[in-house]
Amino acid sequence: MMAFLPVQRAQIENLYVEAMLLADEAHAAFAAQRDLGRIERDNGRTDSVQLVSLACESLKTTTRLMHIIAWLLHRRAMIAGDPGAGPNDSAARIGAPVAADWDVCLGFESSVRRIIAASERLFERVAALEHGWDTPQAVTPVQQLLAQLEARL
Repeated sequence: MMAFLPVQRAQIENLYVEAMLLADEAHAAFAAQRDLGRIERDNGRTDSVQLVSLACESLKTTTRLMHIIAWLLHRRAMIAGDPGAGPNDSAARIGAPVAADWDVCLGFESSVRRIIAASERLFERVAALEHGWDTPQAVTPVQQLLAQLEARL
């Protein structure tokens, strides 16, 4: 079983809250943009390609966020000692990102672009965190001394 530090537990919890809030924001912003697109289409100002592009980027963003949330929930299960959640499970790996098409996204409202960018940054942060946790760290001389002191006490 993997040992998790208290700071790792706190990081998981904080990232989980952030991801859930961002997912809620994304849902609301994409819904508002879709509704606005329908109104504009009915008035002859929006084309179908823009609505399809919005749907595709909405799906990409939602997929990205749900992947992050699934990773965080798996880490929570690992921390809790769930025997069904191991470090070698497919859910234990964040995997490759689903990139937004920024040429398309430039046509969206700024609130939608902000959410898409925030979801990409959050994915990058989780991937970096996973990499940092999974990469064996070299023991520094200070850590060696602290370990010796701890062993003597």
